[in-house]
Amino acid sequence: MRAPGEIVLVSCYELGRPPAQLAAAVTALRRAGFAPGVLDLGVEPFDAAAQERLRAASLVAVATPMHTALRLGIALARRLRRERPGLPLVFCGLYATLHAAALREEFGATALGGEWEPALVTLVESVGAGAAATWVPSAPVVERVEMHQPARDALPALARYTRLVVNGEHRVAGAVEASRGCRHLCRHCPVPAVYGGRFFVVPAEIVLRDVATQVEGGARHISFADADFLNGPRHALEIARALHAAHPEVTFDFTSKVEHLLKHRDQLPELAASGCLFVVTAVESLSEDVLRRLEKGHTGAQATDAMRLLKAAGIQPRPSLLPFTPWSTLAGFGALLAWAIEEDLVMNIDPVQWAIRLLLPPGSLLLGEPSLAAVLRGFDTDALAWTWEHPDPRMDALAATVHRIVEDAEATGESHEATFERVLRAADAAWSRRGEVRPVPEWVSAVPLRTPPRMTESWFC
Repeated sequence: MRAPGEIVLVSCYELGRPPAQLAAAVTALRRAGFAPGVLDLGVEPFDAAAQERLRAASLVAVATPMHTALRLGIALARRLRRERPGLPLVFCGLYATLHAAALREEFGATALGGEWEPALVTLVESVGAGAAATWVPSAPVVERVEMHQPARDALPALARYTRLVVNGEHRVAGAVEASRGCRHLCRHCPVPAVYGGRFFVVPAEIVLRDVATQVEGGARHISFADADFLNGPRHALEIARALHAAHPEVTFDFTSKVEHLLKHRDQLPELAASGCLFVVTAVESLSEDVLRRLEKGHTGAQATDAMRLLKAAGIQPRPSLLPFTPWSTLAGFGALLAWAIEEDLVMNIDPVQWAIRLLLPPGSLLLGEPSLAAVLRGFDTDALAWTWEHPDPRMDALAATVHRIVEDAEATGESHEATFERVLRAADAAWSRRGEVRPVPEWVSAVPLRTPPRMTESWFC
Protein backbone atom coordinates (compact mmCIF):
# COMPACT_ATOMS: atom_id res chain seq x y z
CA MET A 1 0.00 0.00 0.00
CA ARG A 2 2.99 2.34 0.43
CA ALA A 3 4.42 1.98 -3.06
CA PRO A 4 3.82 4.76 -5.62
CA GLY A 5 0.63 4.16 -7.57
CA GLU A 6 -1.05 1.90 -5.02
CA ILE A 7 -3.30 4.70 -3.78
CA VAL A 8 -5.05 6.87 -6.38
CA LEU A 9 -7.10 9.91 -5.39
CA VAL A 10 -9.59 10.93 -8.07
CA SER A 11 -11.24 14.28 -8.67
CA CYS A 12 -14.07 14.33 -11.21
CA TYR A 13 -15.36 17.90 -11.00
CA GLU A 14 -14.69 20.91 -8.79
CA LEU A 15 -15.88 23.98 -10.69
CA GLY A 16 -12.88 23.68 -12.94
CA ARG A 17 -10.65 24.57 -9.98
CA PRO A 18 -7.66 22.58 -8.72
CA PRO A 19 -9.03 20.40 -5.88
CA ALA A 20 -7.59 21.91 -2.69
CA GLN A 21 -8.83 19.37 -0.13
CA LEU A 22 -7.74 16.45 -2.30
CA ALA A 23 -4.27 17.99 -2.51
CA ALA A 24 -4.31 18.41 1.29
CA ALA A 25 -5.16 14.70 1.57
CA VAL A 26 -2.05 13.92 -0.49
CA THR A 27 0.02 15.82 2.08
CA ALA A 28 -1.60 13.94 4.98
CA LEU A 29 -0.94 10.58 3.32
CA ARG A 30 2.66 11.49 2.47
CA ARG A 31 3.31 12.46 6.09
CA ALA A 32 2.07 8.99 7.07
CA GLY A 33 4.55 7.34 4.71
CA PHE A 34 2.32 6.71 1.68
CA ALA A 35 2.89 7.79 -1.93
CA PRO A 36 -0.55 8.60 -3.38
CA GLY A 37 -1.15 9.79 -6.89
CA VAL A 38 -3.90 12.10 -8.16
CA LEU A 39 -6.04 11.66 -11.26
CA ASP A 40 -8.07 14.79 -12.02
CA LEU A 41 -10.65 13.76 -14.58
CA GLY A 42 -12.01 17.31 -14.61
CA VAL A 43 -9.01 18.34 -16.72
CA GLU A 44 -7.27 15.06 -17.63
CA PRO A 45 -8.54 12.57 -20.23
CA PHE A 46 -9.84 9.20 -19.15
CA ASP A 47 -7.48 7.57 -21.61
CA ALA A 48 -5.55 4.30 -21.64
CA ALA A 49 -2.91 5.70 -19.27
CA ALA A 50 -5.53 6.81 -16.74
CA GLN A 51 -7.30 3.46 -16.93
CA GLU A 52 -4.04 1.64 -16.40
CA ARG A 53 -3.33 3.70 -13.28
CA LEU A 54 -6.70 2.68 -11.86
CA ARG A 55 -6.17 -0.97 -12.78
CA ALA A 56 -2.87 -0.95 -10.91
CA ALA A 57 -4.23 0.75 -7.77
CA SER A 58 -4.77 -1.07 -4.47
CA LEU A 59 -7.23 1.60 -3.22
CA VAL A 60 -9.13 4.38 -5.01
CA ALA A 61 -10.59 7.42 -3.23
CA VAL A 62 -13.03 9.64 -5.15
CA ALA A 63 -13.62 13.26 -4.11
CA THR A 64 -17.31 14.21 -4.06
CA PRO A 65 -17.60 17.82 -2.87
CA MET A 66 -20.47 18.58 -5.25
CA HIS A 67 -23.53 16.89 -6.74
CA THR A 68 -22.04 16.73 -10.23
CA ALA A 69 -18.83 15.27 -8.81
CA LEU A 70 -20.81 12.53 -7.08
CA ARG A 71 -22.70 11.57 -10.25
CA LEU A 72 -19.45 11.37 -12.22
CA GLY A 73 -17.77 9.52 -9.35
CA ILE A 74 -20.53 6.92 -9.22
CA ALA A 75 -20.24 6.31 -12.97
CA LEU A 76 -16.50 5.75 -12.49
CA ALA A 77 -17.08 3.49 -9.48
CA ARG A 78 -19.51 1.31 -11.43
CA ARG A 79 -16.91 0.79 -14.12
CA LEU A 80 -14.26 -0.04 -11.52
CA ARG A 81 -16.59 -2.49 -9.77
CA ARG A 82 -17.22 -4.33 -13.05
CA GLU A 83 -13.51 -4.58 -13.81
CA ARG A 84 -12.21 -5.06 -10.25
CA PRO A 85 -14.93 -6.33 -7.88
CA GLY A 86 -12.68 -6.43 -4.81
CA LEU A 87 -11.03 -3.03 -5.17
CA PRO A 88 -11.38 -0.92 -1.97
CA LEU A 89 -13.34 2.23 -2.85
CA VAL A 90 -13.63 5.39 -0.77
CA PHE A 91 -15.83 8.43 -1.40
CA CYS A 92 -14.74 11.67 0.31
CA GLY A 93 -16.54 14.98 0.74
CA LEU A 94 -19.91 16.63 1.39
CA TYR A 95 -21.95 14.45 -0.93
CA ALA A 96 -20.25 11.26 0.23
CA THR A 97 -21.72 11.96 3.66
CA LEU A 98 -25.20 12.72 2.33
CA HIS A 99 -25.26 9.54 0.23
CA ALA A 100 -23.23 7.28 2.55
CA ALA A 101 -25.92 4.59 2.90
CA ALA A 102 -26.39 4.24 -0.86
CA LEU A 103 -22.64 4.18 -1.51
CA ARG A 104 -22.15 1.40 1.04
CA GLU A 105 -25.08 -0.57 -0.39
CA GLU A 106 -24.04 -0.38 -4.05
CA PHE A 107 -20.26 -0.44 -3.77
CA GLY A 108 -19.44 -1.59 -0.25
CA ALA A 109 -17.58 1.73 -0.18
CA THR A 110 -16.42 3.85 2.69
CA ALA A 111 -17.91 7.35 2.90
CA LEU A 112 -15.86 10.06 4.61
CA GLY A 113 -17.10 13.60 5.19
CA GLY A 114 -16.30 16.86 6.89
CA GLU A 115 -12.62 17.19 7.78
CA TRP A 116 -11.87 13.80 6.28
CA GLU A 117 -8.12 13.75 5.61
CA PRO A 118 -7.08 12.12 8.95
CA ALA A 119 -9.91 9.59 8.60
CA LEU A 120 -8.62 8.68 5.14
CA VAL A 121 -5.12 8.11 6.54
CA THR A 122 -6.57 5.87 9.28
CA LEU A 123 -8.56 3.92 6.72
CA VAL A 124 -5.59 3.44 4.40
CA GLU A 125 -3.46 2.24 7.30
CA SER A 126 -6.20 -0.24 8.30
CA VAL A 127 -6.62 -1.58 4.77
CA GLY A 128 -2.85 -1.83 4.39
CA ALA A 129 -2.76 -3.92 7.56
CA GLY A 130 -5.32 -6.33 6.11
CA ALA A 131 -8.55 -4.90 7.54
CA ALA A 132 -11.78 -4.80 5.52
CA ALA A 133 -12.22 -1.71 3.37
CA THR A 134 -15.69 -0.93 4.65
CA TRP A 135 -14.61 0.82 7.85
CA VAL A 136 -16.88 3.84 8.23
CA PRO A 137 -16.81 6.49 10.96
CA SER A 138 -20.09 6.90 12.85
CA ALA A 139 -20.46 10.48 11.58
CA PRO A 140 -18.61 12.99 9.41
CA VAL A 141 -15.59 14.52 11.09
CA VAL A 142 -16.80 17.94 12.25
CA GLU A 143 -13.97 18.97 14.53
CA ARG A 144 -10.72 20.83 14.12
CA VAL A 145 -7.97 18.63 12.69
CA GLU A 146 -4.32 19.31 11.98
CA MET A 147 -4.06 21.08 8.63
CA HIS A 148 -1.16 21.14 6.20
CA GLN A 149 -0.32 22.90 2.97
CA PRO A 150 -1.91 21.13 -0.03
CA ALA A 151 0.52 19.18 -2.21
CA ARG A 152 0.08 21.16 -5.40
CA ASP A 153 2.86 19.20 -7.10
CA ALA A 154 0.50 16.19 -7.18
CA LEU A 155 -2.00 18.04 -9.41
CA PRO A 156 -1.92 18.87 -13.12
CA ALA A 157 -0.44 22.25 -14.11
CA LEU A 158 -2.56 25.27 -13.17
CA ALA A 159 -2.85 26.29 -16.81
CA ARG A 160 -5.19 23.33 -17.36
CA TYR A 161 -7.81 24.63 -14.93
CA THR A 162 -10.44 27.36 -15.15
CA ARG A 163 -9.10 30.82 -15.99
CA LEU A 164 -10.06 34.37 -15.18
CA VAL A 165 -11.42 36.38 -18.09
CA VAL A 166 -10.94 40.13 -17.64
CA ASN A 167 -10.98 42.75 -20.41
CA GLY A 168 -10.85 39.95 -22.95
CA GLU A 169 -7.67 38.46 -21.46
CA HIS A 170 -7.50 34.92 -20.07
CA ARG A 171 -5.36 34.67 -16.93
CA VAL A 172 -4.15 31.55 -15.14
CA ALA A 173 -6.04 31.18 -11.86
CA GLY A 174 -5.52 29.19 -8.69
CA ALA A 175 -7.82 28.35 -5.79
CA VAL A 176 -7.34 28.09 -2.03
CA GLU A 177 -9.43 27.44 1.05
CA ALA A 178 -9.20 29.96 3.89
CA SER A 179 -11.92 28.14 5.85
CA ARG A 180 -14.12 25.05 5.73
CA GLY A 181 -17.72 24.53 6.68
CA CYS A 182 -20.10 27.40 7.38
CA ARG A 183 -21.55 29.03 10.47
CA HIS A 184 -24.99 29.41 8.84
CA LEU A 185 -27.86 26.97 8.32
CA CYS A 186 -29.38 27.89 4.96
CA ARG A 187 -31.84 25.05 4.45
CA HIS A 188 -31.17 24.37 0.75
CA CYS A 189 -27.38 24.14 1.12
CA PRO A 190 -25.55 20.81 1.63
CA VAL A 191 -22.89 22.34 3.90
CA PRO A 192 -25.12 22.72 7.01
CA ALA A 193 -26.38 19.16 6.57
CA VAL A 194 -22.80 17.99 7.22
CA TYR A 195 -21.18 20.73 9.30
CA GLY A 196 -24.23 21.71 11.34
CA GLY A 197 -23.29 25.38 11.58
CA ARG A 198 -19.59 24.89 12.38
CA PHE A 199 -16.65 26.23 10.40
CA PHE A 200 -12.89 26.02 10.77
CA VAL A 201 -10.33 28.52 9.56
CA VAL A 202 -7.24 27.31 7.75
CA PRO A 203 -4.17 28.88 9.42
CA ALA A 204 -3.17 32.03 7.55
CA GLU A 205 0.42 30.86 7.06
CA ILE A 206 -0.82 27.71 5.27
CA VAL A 207 -3.15 29.72 3.05
CA LEU A 208 -0.45 32.22 2.13
CA ARG A 209 2.16 29.52 1.40
CA ASP A 210 -0.43 27.80 -0.78
CA VAL A 211 -1.07 31.06 -2.64
CA ALA A 212 2.69 31.59 -3.11
CA THR A 213 3.07 28.09 -4.53
CA GLN A 214 0.35 28.72 -7.08
CA VAL A 215 1.72 32.14 -8.01
CA GLU A 216 5.06 30.44 -8.66
CA GLY A 217 3.09 28.04 -10.86
CA GLY A 218 1.79 30.93 -12.97
CA ALA A 219 -1.39 32.03 -11.14
CA ARG A 220 -2.35 35.68 -11.58
CA HIS A 221 -5.71 35.31 -9.85
CA ILE A 222 -6.87 33.34 -6.80
CA SER A 223 -10.38 32.09 -6.05
CA PHE A 224 -11.17 31.58 -2.38
CA ALA A 225 -13.16 28.33 -2.45
CA ASP A 226 -14.69 28.81 1.01
CA ALA A 227 -18.44 28.36 1.41
CA ASP A 228 -18.30 31.89 2.84
CA PHE A 229 -15.03 33.83 2.99
CA LEU A 230 -16.49 36.28 5.53
CA ASN A 231 -17.46 33.62 8.07
CA GLY A 232 -14.29 34.77 9.80
CA PRO A 233 -14.03 38.43 8.74
CA ARG A 234 -10.82 39.29 10.62
CA HIS A 235 -9.15 36.15 9.26
CA ALA A 236 -10.32 36.99 5.74
CA LEU A 237 -9.09 40.58 5.88
CA GLU A 238 -5.73 39.48 7.29
CA ILE A 239 -5.25 37.07 4.41
CA ALA A 240 -6.39 39.59 1.78
CA ARG A 241 -3.94 42.19 3.12
CA ALA A 242 -1.05 39.72 3.24
CA LEU A 243 -1.83 38.37 -0.23
CA HIS A 244 -1.79 41.87 -1.69
CA ALA A 245 1.41 42.81 0.17
CA ALA A 246 3.23 39.73 -1.10
CA HIS A 247 1.73 39.64 -4.61
CA PRO A 248 0.35 43.10 -5.49
CA GLU A 249 -0.27 42.06 -9.09
CA VAL A 250 -2.50 39.10 -8.14
CA THR A 251 -6.27 39.58 -8.00
CA PHE A 252 -8.84 37.43 -6.21
CA ASP A 253 -12.51 36.62 -5.78
CA PHE A 254 -14.56 35.09 -2.99
CA THR A 255 -18.05 33.93 -2.01
CA SER A 256 -20.08 35.51 0.77
CA LYS A 257 -23.65 35.83 2.01
CA VAL A 258 -25.69 38.99 1.48
CA GLU A 259 -25.91 39.55 5.23
CA HIS A 260 -22.13 39.39 5.61
CA LEU A 261 -21.63 41.92 2.83
CA LEU A 262 -24.02 44.27 4.59
CA LYS A 263 -22.52 43.67 8.03
CA HIS A 264 -18.94 44.17 6.84
CA ARG A 265 -19.61 46.90 4.30
CA ASP A 266 -16.80 49.02 5.74
CA GLN A 267 -14.28 46.35 4.69
CA LEU A 268 -15.37 46.25 1.04
CA PRO A 269 -13.27 49.23 -0.16
CA GLU A 270 -10.13 47.73 1.40
CA LEU A 271 -10.88 44.33 -0.14
CA ALA A 272 -11.25 46.05 -3.51
CA ALA A 273 -7.97 47.91 -3.03
CA SER A 274 -6.32 44.58 -2.11
CA GLY A 275 -7.27 43.10 -5.47
CA CYS A 276 -10.80 41.72 -5.13
CA LEU A 277 -12.41 41.74 -8.58
CA PHE A 278 -15.75 40.11 -7.88
CA VAL A 279 -17.84 38.43 -5.18
CA VAL A 280 -20.22 35.51 -5.68
CA THR A 281 -23.21 35.90 -3.41
CA ALA A 282 -26.29 33.72 -3.05
CA VAL A 283 -29.19 36.07 -3.74
CA GLU A 284 -31.31 33.06 -4.79
CA SER A 285 -34.65 34.92 -4.96
CA LEU A 286 -36.33 38.26 -4.35
CA SER A 287 -39.45 36.58 -2.95
CA GLU A 288 -39.76 37.08 0.79
CA ASP A 289 -41.67 33.80 1.06
CA VAL A 290 -38.92 31.82 -0.71
CA LEU A 291 -36.13 33.55 1.23
CA ARG A 292 -37.91 32.83 4.52
CA ARG A 293 -38.35 29.13 3.72
CA LEU A 294 -34.69 28.84 2.71
CA GLU A 295 -33.64 30.78 5.85
CA LYS A 296 -31.29 32.90 3.78
CA GLY A 297 -31.00 35.63 6.38
CA HIS A 298 -31.71 38.51 4.00
CA THR A 299 -34.59 40.20 2.20
CA GLY A 300 -34.94 41.08 -1.46
CA ALA A 301 -34.28 44.74 -0.67
CA GLN A 302 -31.13 43.83 1.24
CA ALA A 303 -29.90 41.80 -1.74
CA THR A 304 -30.21 44.93 -3.87
CA ASP A 305 -28.37 46.96 -1.23
CA ALA A 306 -25.52 44.43 -1.22
CA MET A 307 -25.15 44.57 -5.02
CA ARG A 308 -24.98 48.36 -4.89
CA LEU A 309 -22.47 48.35 -2.03
CA LEU A 310 -20.16 46.03 -3.96
CA LYS A 311 -20.32 48.20 -7.06
CA ALA A 312 -19.73 51.36 -5.05
CA ALA A 313 -16.60 49.75 -3.58
CA GLY A 314 -15.30 48.83 -7.04
CA ILE A 315 -16.15 45.12 -6.81
CA GLN A 316 -18.37 43.40 -9.34
CA PRO A 317 -21.20 41.31 -7.85
CA ARG A 318 -21.89 37.89 -9.33
CA PRO A 319 -25.25 36.80 -7.89
CA SER A 320 -26.20 33.13 -7.79
CA LEU A 321 -29.91 32.39 -8.20
CA LEU A 322 -32.42 29.68 -7.34
CA PRO A 323 -35.34 30.63 -9.61
CA PHE A 324 -37.21 27.32 -9.41
CA THR A 325 -38.45 26.07 -6.05
CA PRO A 326 -41.89 24.70 -5.05
CA TRP A 327 -42.72 28.19 -3.74
CA SER A 328 -41.49 30.24 -6.71
CA THR A 329 -43.96 31.91 -9.08
CA LEU A 330 -44.00 33.23 -12.62
CA ALA A 331 -44.30 36.72 -11.19
CA GLY A 332 -41.23 36.05 -9.06
CA PHE A 333 -39.26 34.89 -12.10
CA GLY A 334 -40.29 38.05 -13.93
CA ALA A 335 -39.21 40.12 -10.94
CA LEU A 336 -35.74 38.52 -11.06
CA LEU A 337 -35.43 39.32 -14.77
CA ALA A 338 -36.51 42.91 -14.19
CA TRP A 339 -34.10 43.22 -11.27
CA ALA A 340 -31.20 42.05 -13.42
CA ILE A 341 -32.03 44.73 -15.99
CA GLU A 342 -32.73 47.56 -13.56
CA GLU A 343 -29.60 46.91 -11.48
CA ASP A 344 -27.38 46.41 -14.56
CA LEU A 345 -26.63 42.82 -13.57
CA VAL A 346 -27.51 41.00 -16.79
CA MET A 347 -23.86 40.41 -17.68
CA ASN A 348 -22.95 39.61 -14.06
CA ILE A 349 -25.30 36.62 -13.88
CA ASP A 350 -24.08 33.46 -15.59
CA PRO A 351 -26.84 32.13 -17.88
CA VAL A 352 -26.93 28.80 -16.02
CA GLN A 353 -28.24 30.67 -12.98
CA TRP A 354 -31.58 31.23 -14.71
CA ALA A 355 -32.08 27.45 -14.97
CA ILE A 356 -31.26 26.34 -11.41
CA ARG A 357 -33.93 24.13 -9.84
CA LEU A 358 -33.98 23.24 -6.14
CA LEU A 359 -31.96 20.09 -5.46
CA LEU A 360 -33.04 17.94 -2.51
CA PRO A 361 -30.33 15.41 -1.61
CA PRO A 362 -30.71 13.01 1.32
CA GLY A 363 -30.22 14.90 4.56
CA SER A 364 -31.34 18.24 3.13
CA LEU A 365 -32.60 20.50 5.91
CA LEU A 366 -35.55 21.37 3.68
CA LEU A 367 -36.97 17.85 3.87
CA GLY A 368 -38.57 18.87 7.17
CA GLU A 369 -40.53 21.65 5.47
CA PRO A 370 -44.28 20.75 5.85
CA SER A 371 -45.29 22.30 2.54
CA LEU A 372 -42.97 19.94 0.63
CA ALA A 373 -45.05 16.89 1.45
CA ALA A 374 -47.65 17.73 -1.20
CA VAL A 375 -45.11 18.11 -4.02
CA LEU A 376 -42.54 15.38 -3.32
CA ARG A 377 -42.67 12.50 -5.80
CA GLY A 378 -40.06 10.11 -4.41
CA PHE A 379 -36.30 9.64 -4.52
CA ASP A 380 -34.64 9.40 -7.93
CA THR A 381 -31.65 7.07 -7.63
CA ASP A 382 -30.25 8.25 -10.98
CA ALA A 383 -30.56 11.96 -10.18
CA LEU A 384 -29.42 11.28 -6.58
CA ALA A 385 -32.12 13.58 -5.22
CA TRP A 386 -35.75 13.77 -4.13
CA THR A 387 -38.00 14.74 -7.03
CA TRP A 388 -40.76 17.31 -6.75
CA GLU A 389 -43.42 18.89 -8.97
CA HIS A 390 -44.43 22.51 -8.84
CA PRO A 391 -48.11 23.20 -7.99
CA ASP A 392 -48.21 25.43 -11.10
CA PRO A 393 -47.33 23.26 -14.14
CA ARG A 394 -46.19 26.38 -16.00
CA MET A 395 -43.23 26.68 -13.65
CA ASP A 396 -41.96 23.16 -14.36
CA ALA A 397 -42.46 23.73 -18.09
CA LEU A 398 -40.58 27.02 -17.92
CA ALA A 399 -37.75 25.41 -15.93
CA ALA A 400 -37.36 22.73 -18.62
CA THR A 401 -37.39 25.34 -21.40
CA VAL A 402 -34.81 27.57 -19.73
CA HIS A 403 -32.61 24.54 -19.05
CA ARG A 404 -32.68 23.68 -22.76
CA ILE A 405 -31.88 27.28 -23.70
CA VAL A 406 -28.86 27.36 -21.40
CA GLU A 407 -27.56 23.97 -22.55
CA ASP A 408 -27.92 25.03 -26.19
CA ALA A 409 -26.16 28.34 -25.50
CA GLU A 410 -23.27 26.52 -23.81
CA ALA A 411 -22.93 24.13 -26.75
CA THR A 412 -23.07 26.82 -29.45
CA GLY A 413 -21.15 29.58 -27.72
CA GLU A 414 -24.10 31.95 -27.96
CA SER A 415 -23.56 35.44 -26.58
CA HIS A 416 -24.62 36.24 -23.03
CA GLU A 417 -27.04 38.90 -24.25
CA ALA A 418 -28.72 36.61 -26.76
CA THR A 419 -29.21 33.89 -24.15
CA PHE A 420 -30.77 36.35 -21.72
CA GLU A 421 -33.13 37.55 -24.46
CA ARG A 422 -34.23 33.97 -25.14
CA VAL A 423 -34.89 33.45 -21.42
CA LEU A 424 -37.01 36.62 -21.45
CA ARG A 425 -39.04 35.33 -24.37
CA ALA A 426 -39.55 31.96 -22.69
CA ALA A 427 -40.82 33.64 -19.51
CA ASP A 428 -43.12 35.85 -21.57
CA ALA A 429 -44.56 32.84 -23.39
CA ALA A 430 -45.09 30.92 -20.15
CA TRP A 431 -46.97 33.83 -18.62
CA SER A 432 -49.13 34.60 -21.66
CA ARG A 433 -50.75 31.19 -21.87
CA ARG A 434 -53.59 32.27 -19.59
CA GLY A 435 -53.88 35.79 -20.92
CA GLU A 436 -52.82 37.43 -17.67
CA VAL A 437 -50.93 40.69 -17.31
CA ARG A 438 -47.30 39.91 -17.96
CA PRO A 439 -44.60 40.86 -15.46
CA VAL A 440 -41.79 40.21 -17.94
CA PRO A 441 -39.77 43.38 -18.61
CA GLU A 442 -38.81 44.80 -21.99
CA TRP A 443 -35.11 44.67 -22.78
CA VAL A 444 -33.16 45.50 -25.91
CA SER A 445 -29.42 45.00 -26.19
CA ALA A 446 -28.76 47.32 -29.10
CA VAL A 447 -25.06 47.65 -28.26
CA PRO A 448 -22.66 45.12 -26.72
CA LEU A 449 -22.72 45.29 -22.92
CA ARG A 450 -19.58 45.55 -20.82
CA THR A 451 -18.41 42.15 -19.59
CA PRO A 452 -17.37 42.07 -15.92
CA PRO A 453 -14.58 39.74 -14.75
CA ARG A 454 -15.58 36.08 -14.67
CA MET A 455 -14.18 32.58 -14.62
CA THR A 456 -14.28 30.40 -17.73
CA GLU A 457 -16.17 27.70 -15.77
CA SER A 458 -19.68 28.82 -14.82
CA TRP A 459 -21.33 25.57 -13.68
CA PHE A 460 -21.40 25.34 -9.94
CA CYS A 461 -23.55 22.51 -8.58
